[in-house]
Amino acid sequence: MVHKVLFWGGFGLAVRVWQLGLEMRPFFNRGSLWAYPLFAGVGGSFGYWLMGVEERQQAILGARRTSLLEKRARRAEREAAEAES
Repeated sequence: MVHKVLFWGGFGLAVRVWQLGLEMRPFFNRGSLWAYPLFAGVGGSFGYWLMGVEERQQAILGARRTSLLEKRARRAEREAAEAES
């Protein structure tokens, strides 16, 4: 799961490089180096949030899958009992 944080942190850095490229400014200007960790941090925090979203969705899907499997088992038992009668 850490790969999501690293990916989005790298994406934040790529956005900063893209921004500077569009503005035709130097990439490693001494006065603007503080922005690289900021962009990486924002991207990484988005990746961290996304990990939480995915975990909650997986929990919901797991509960729903369990519920459906139990429902199918009860239905199969009921149909088997009806077939015997």
